[in-house]
Order: sequence, then structure tokens, then C-alpha cells
Amino acid sequence: MDEQIQSRQRPREQLPTSEEEWRQRLSPEQFEVLRNKGTEHVFTGKYAFTKDRGTYRCAACGEELFRSEAKYDSGTGWPSFFEPIARGAVELQEDLSFGMRRIEVTCARCGGHLGHLFDDGPEPTGERYCMNSISLSLEPDDAERDGVVD
Repeated sequence: MDEQIQSRQRPREQLPTSEEEWRQRLSPEQFEVLRNKGTEHVFTGKYAFTKDRGTYRCAACGEELFRSEAKYDSGTGWPSFFEPIARGAVELQEDLSFGMRRIEVTCARCGGHLGHLFDDGPEPTGERYCMNSISLSLEPDDAERDGVVD
């Protein structure tokens, strides 16, 4: 069992220490969302409709954030999850931008902007983590990566 867990973990690389280093590491679109708290256009994200199984990681630092089993179709046009892979994987901050009161979700490791949390999700949590696809990277489960499908 420990071998399976270790095989999913990546070695941790050092994070950029300046916005210029982040700009070099990320695409312009990723930088706008992850570092400037932008939002990708509705229904355009790579993972909005994907049903592939695997682990969603932070596109900026590779930290594990969500499992595909927690993903559901919220009808909003952005990938939505009812819970993170672990409570410590993400951080929550009040967001009062655009005249709204929301809860911003960021990567706990690098601080990258992921999206927002809403209280209109399905059971078992009632939460909707509404994420930007561009902030995520899907690592397929081993069976899918090897071409084996149930």
C-alpha cells in the first residue's frame, strides 16, 4: 500500500520566489489566473466536461488538490468538486472583489488562485469547489495511463 501512495507522489521542486520567476514558469494564461486571480471563460476549460479518472494537481506547483471521484457536473461551465483531496491541500480566503462576497480557493503550497467555494454543492458536503481548468493538471490513474479501462 505504501508503495502505491509513494508512486503517486512527485519529488517537490523549489517554488519560484518572485512574480518574474512565476511568469517564466507559467503560460501567460496560467499566470493571469493563478497569480493575478483571473477567471477563464465559462465552458472553455479543458476539464469542464472531462470524466477521466485521476488526480487533479495544481498546474503551478504539482500539489495534489482533488480526486476525480469528487468531481461532478454542476452545470456552471467550470470543473466542480464537492471536496478537496485533503482539507490541507487548499486554503480559503474571503474575496470581496466585483461587489460580491465569495470564498477564494488557493493552493496551500504555492498560493495559486484556483477558483471559489460555494455552498450549493451535492451531498455529502454540500460544497462546490468551482475551479478554473487552467489552474489544474489531471494526472490519470495508472489503469487509464496504461490504456486499461474497466
